[in-house]
Amino acid sequence: MTKELADRRDIDFVIWEQLECEKLLDEKFFSGFNRKTCEMIITEARKLAVKELLPTLKDADEIGVLFDNGKVNVPESFKRPHALILEGDWGNLVARTEMGGQGAPPFIAAASCEYFMGGNWALFTYASMGISTANMIQNYGTAELIDTYVKRIVSGEWGGTMLLTESGAGSDVGALESTAVKNNDGTYSLTGNKIFITNGEHDLCDNIIHPVLARIQGHESGTKGISIFIVPKYLVNEDGSLGERNDIFCTGVEEKHGIHGSATCSMSLGSKGKCTGFLLGQEKSGMRIMFDMMNESRMATGLQGLSYGAAAYALAVNYARQRIQGKDLESFFDKNAESVSIINHPDVRRNLMWMKSYVDGMRSFFYYMTTLRVKAQAAESEKHKKLWSGIFELLTPIIKEYLAVKGHDICIQAMQVFGGAGYTRDYPVEQYARDCKIASIYEGTSGIQAMDLMARKLPMEKGMVFMEFMGEIQKTIARAKETEETKNLALTLEKAVNRMGEVALRLGSIAMDGRIKPAMAHSLPFLHAMGDVIMAWMLLWRAVIAVPKIEKARKKDLCYYQGQIKTADFFINTLLHETFGKFDSIQGTCSAAIDIPDDGFGCL
Repeated sequence: MTKELADRRDIDFVIWEQLECEKLLDEKFFSGFNRKTCEMIITEARKLAVKELLPTLKDADEIGVLFDNGKVNVPESFKRPHALILEGDWGNLVARTEMGGQGAPPFIAAASCEYFMGGNWALFTYASMGISTANMIQNYGTAELIDTYVKRIVSGEWGGTMLLTESGAGSDVGALESTAVKNNDGTYSLTGNKIFITNGEHDLCDNIIHPVLARIQGHESGTKGISIFIVPKYLVNEDGSLGERNDIFCTGVEEKHGIHGSATCSMSLGSKGKCTGFLLGQEKSGMRIMFDMMNESRMATGLQGLSYGAAAYALAVNYARQRIQGKDLESFFDKNAESVSIINHPDVRRNLMWMKSYVDGMRSFFYYMTTLRVKAQAAESEKHKKLWSGIFELLTPIIKEYLAVKGHDICIQAMQVFGGAGYTRDYPVEQYARDCKIASIYEGTSGIQAMDLMARKLPMEKGMVFMEFMGEIQKTIARAKETEETKNLALTLEKAVNRMGEVALRLGSIAMDGRIKPAMAHSLPFLHAMGDVIMAWMLLWRAVIAVPKIEKARKKDLCYYQGQIKTADFFINTLLHETFGKFDSIQGTCSAAIDIPDDGFGCL
């Protein structure tokens, strides 16, 4: 098994050369971090992931979690690396220092997480998932809640979750039936059942803190009447010690297609009438608070897709270098010719280039998103703060959906490089493929992300955010036009950007004309076409950086920089042309999927 997990040379290129993140380290909130310390963090993260997490990947799949009488046990092999993650504060790299976190730059945390997620995503989330829970309490909780929970969650001593989904209330959160009744002491008694709760119960920590969406008795139906509560597994005494067991229990774990090492729990609240919760924020502000956490979760899900895809690609490209099979096509009729490694075969090379172009583009896209957050935080004017935060909001559903889907597609193509061996459990690519599939489903399915993009994000500021985003791409195009090696690539991307704007306007106009359903039927294809344009942008941007460095590059770097130009060439001159066809299809706004009678789908 290759022990790369992620391409360190490429990570360094994106952070230091493409995005010039060293300049961002000058911000006062990154005091204590410089390029040397950041590089050391990534190096140590890789060592931990390869030496400690990766060896547990097989146990995660084959042993999984074991449910017994309300308790969930993880594989024994998880316990040592989990302790090392907590000991090194790896789970809280990006958490703010006032919360007990490291306050590391988010692009450095992303690089570390690429390794951890590729090594064993399920194991890493037991230590890191609670950061979102802690952020919610820090941002919306009372001083007492903050003092009681935040630092102990951030340290990993206690876990954190999110109890949102119910059997009758998935994407339609407003249909939830969980209820809360206010008690005389200001606490609330909760009753309800939740499903699909990641890390809802496990044996890696002493207490688990559950944010729970519920409706206070008497409040209106729908999302407007929803509040959010903090429900600990164990109540906490005034001195900080664990007190009485709260009335929240795991009633079972799901048997899943993948991520067997992750506890996906069904949770019962108030079955004994004694589930105590503490209101977070104001009454009926549950959805607003939850969406803050959801945006973090969608970013994390996009990184999950990237990490699986990057790890699967690393396996595939190294296997292709080592696997000897068949003669070189140019020597096919020479009976004395020796067999060659399969990386010499044209279709294998095409497949590897296909995977590489997406992995590279996805990595640049994700890290670019982390810099938007930094720029918004550091902005000296409200105008620039709105610019960077607006583009971040616009692109969040694409980060989640596009990277999740393409990450899975890369895993599937990696299996293809292995041939029949890839379909067996002799290599981890088939596990990566199964584990990765969930990323396109949870935190909002593909269609939910597309509706978010179409209905909420594209119309922001009357479309001005979308226009500013296209303007950022045009800046790269302008630079690329100045160089002979990238000029024609820039012209093709420019056509795609203009086409994207035309199609977005078309979808918006038919929606405004009352044809909302046909517009929404094409929203997911548009999201993916927009993702394609972003991939082309990121790859062209990479090429623009690489071209002037070739002349003085060392031998190893020379191949790397040449690879950047060829990858942009491949994607823009092959895959982006498919995107023009997607735009043609979308602009036609065929309404057949809406017009067909229900019985017309068949299978009656």
